[in-house]
Amino acid sequence: MNEILEVRHGGPAAKLANQIIREEEEAIRLLTLDSYEIVDSAPEKSYDDIARLTAYVCATPVALITFFGREQQWVKSHFATGNFADKPLHLPPGAMLSDRMAQQPGKVLQITDLTQDEGFAGALLLHGGAKLRFYAAMPIYSPSGEILGALTVADRRARALAPEHCLALETLSRQIQELLEMRRTLIGLSDANARLGQQNITDALTGVPNRRAYDQKLTEEYSRAKRTGAPLSMLLIDIDNFKEYNDNFGHPAGDTALQSVARVLMSSLRPYDFLARYGGEEFVIILPSTDLTDAIVVAERVRTLVAGSEFPHRKFTISIGIARLDVEAGARALVQAADNGLYRAKAAGRNKVVVGKLNDTSPAGSATP
Repeated sequence: MNEILEVRHGGPAAKLANQIIREEEEAIRLLTLDSYEIVDSAPEKSYDDIARLTAYVCATPVALITFFGREQQWVKSHFATGNFADKPLHLPPGAMLSDRMAQQPGKVLQITDLTQDEGFAGALLLHGGAKLRFYAAMPIYSPSGEILGALTVADRRARALAPEHCLALETLSRQIQELLEMRRTLIGLSDANARLGQQNITDALTGVPNRRAYDQKLTEEYSRAKRTGAPLSMLLIDIDNFKEYNDNFGHPAGDTALQSVARVLMSSLRPYDFLARYGGEEFVIILPSTDLTDAIVVAERVRTLVAGSEFPHRKFTISIGIARLDVEAGARALVQAADNGLYRAKAAGRNKVVVGKLNDTSPAGSATP
């Protein structure tokens, strides 16, 4: 303990150590403030109501709710009457205020006459020539004690708050703290729901979108193609002889192989292509704005990449069925045609790319349309 005190109150080394401590504390404070997502947020009636009520209770023409950002104060709510209404504010840096507030924690900071205060003389000014002389603020704390901002009242005449006014500021500041905690709770719930939603559309084994996500994407892309006339193609992919691999090496090895194939497929895609696990050892790739000729090029690239990749125990090949959307026939016909192409590719010896057509399941070994 004595060594710590000696560093804090010593010479240049102590000053450097204290500066580092202050910077670390400020970084933590800013991270805490960021967790509320309050800075630059839209106006909210609940905060405006507190500002209005604060001005009324304390009998001041100005009341503010501000948060201390990285370099300046940010005004969440500003209530003003008389000559101060609709006038822009010039505020002192938040660091200046928080340092003063930290000297008397948990209490209202009062400066009865700004013009007589060495640190704040002329620091607070309402444009239009109306200078503020009286300033009082109650810190807004986080649960862990960081000063996030302040509930402030101000006046153009030098004065002081009565004890009951200070008590009101403390009470209303706690109400703002409650609003902030509710806000952070809602943010946490929103993030949790987003993660849950992502889990609902992600295949747990491979990490790529699942069948539900595929259904949504196909509906979206079909509607867009129907509306714009842009082409839409699909690749339906099956890992060749995967059941034999599972039987020989076991299901854990099969799971690892599926994950590896999914990574290879994902690496082969263009930014706007969409890969999903269709079921079992089958994958599907939706190719927006892609005609049949380009779809064949993509399919051959995917097939070649998988065949040339190394996997546990042995190499893999894939069979691919291709189809291009016929808007009049609909999205289900697109899927059926791709499935027919996949059937023909497997029947023709596997490791092939075949264009599928409706009501055609005859074996073929060609990717020609």
